[in-house]
Amino acid sequence: MRGRYESILETVGRTPVVRIKKLAPPHVRLYGKLEAFNPMGSVKDRLALGVISAAEAAGQLRAGQTVIEATSGNTGIGLAMVCAERGYPLVVTMAENFSVERRKLMRFLGARVVLTPAALKGSGMLAKAIELAERHDWFLCRQFENEANAEAHARTTAPEILAAFAGERLDYFVTGFGTGGTLKGVASVLRRESPHTRIVVCEPDNSQTLGSGIPQPRGADGAPSGSHPNFRPHLMQGWSPDFIPKLAEDARTAGWVDTIVPVNGSEALRLARDLARREGIFVGTSAGATLAGALQVCAAAPPGSTVLCMLPDTGERYLSTPLFADVPADMSAEELEIARSTPNYRFDVAAAPAAAPAAAPVAATAGARQFVEGALGDREHPVAFFALEWCEFCWSVRRFFARLGIPYRPVDLDSVEYQRDNRGGEIRAALTARTGSATIPQIFVGGEFVGGCTDLFDAFRQGRLQTLLERHGVAYDRSVRVDPYSFLPGWLHPR
Repeated sequence: MRGRYESILETVGRTPVVRIKKLAPPHVRLYGKLEAFNPMGSVKDRLALGVISAAEAAGQLRAGQTVIEATSGNTGIGLAMVCAERGYPLVVTMAENFSVERRKLMRFLGARVVLTPAALKGSGMLAKAIELAERHDWFLCRQFENEANAEAHARTTAPEILAAFAGERLDYFVTGFGTGGTLKGVASVLRRESPHTRIVVCEPDNSQTLGSGIPQPRGADGAPSGSHPNFRPHLMQGWSPDFIPKLAEDARTAGWVDTIVPVNGSEALRLARDLARREGIFVGTSAGATLAGALQVCAAAPPGSTVLCMLPDTGERYLSTPLFADVPADMSAEELEIARSTPNYRFDVAAAPAAAPAAAPVAATAGARQFVEGALGDREHPVAFFALEWCEFCWSVRRFFARLGIPYRPVDLDSVEYQRDNRGGEIRAALTARTGSATIPQIFVGGEFVGGCTDLFDAFRQGRLQTLLERHGVAYDRSVRVDPYSFLPGWLHPR
């Protein structure tokens, strides 16, 4: 790989193939292709770049036109990266039951995420994307039917696999299917260039659609028309939607699929954890599921066989899913025992403060007092917020104000603006002299001292803050019903 690139998009692909030693039986060589090494952490980066580039080349996507797609998350994250770099607005439709971190990643990258009801499944979010595209003249990616998806894998993923096993025999290629793009694109090349390689497709054991033999109802454009009758909800996000994608069906119809292996959801979770804890490979549930299928293949493979399985994404996409349900945020009994094995720096014992050189007292200068009085008397900005840029309580107040649409004048005492000649320290001393409180943040409404973060939240709960805001003509969203304490960071939540 080169060490310097002109764009993040040049880093898509060229992911490593890594030997899986501890989890594989000794009579075979098992490898995983780690697609988490793509810039946005999943195999779908290839699809996203391929689909957008093909649409540009064909003149189907206009400069500045909005792109829209239905996705369980990874395609949307990849598209958000590509659209950010290429300058296209992006709207994603996604069923509400997919992981929250995926929504946040897409929004962080500038995409807008429209949620659809979980009960309507994948076909519901797809129908919404089609409806929005037709209504607003947006470019719909159609990842489940778009040949550019499969071509991206035929052009990049398959040659990388062939190069990794050049001069030796690859006996089995194991993959799941989400859009069918990886399956069709890689299978089409392996059938031609490595015809002895058996192609194995995995799907959930409780939701066998591709292996059912029951055809998928679809429209003239190849898009599914409703859910497959065999679909059932399953644990593997990004795997096997509630319909058979046309690209996956194409691969089966062409005779490129040698075996379809059903995979148990609990096994997928277990093996994703085992990959992390025994091999140091951090992946998501769909990768654990593909590995489960690959291990079934390994168990029946002749001695000396070589097996490659696709590991589609990173485990960070699954923090709010069952994959992490048993991973605690707080210390376990074992961890507490370790903490207690030495006497200091413990949560369960009051710590003696570390000795520190005494700081020189800061005087409340006349200029600082005048600044404070001016800020508190500012009629155009009745809400004054004296804060620190790094303080998590201050962040909580900012988020609370933003949620209610409360305008305020911020004074960040530790910012560069107030560091010169310790002006921030002098203002803080002036605040302490005025209020008797040395803590930050300090919030005032119309010159009246409300207090710190939790004082502000208590005032809102009791209705006192609303009264103050109305008295001083501060407009805000009165319809918001929210617990202000929910804006505290997790470790600060009262228990």
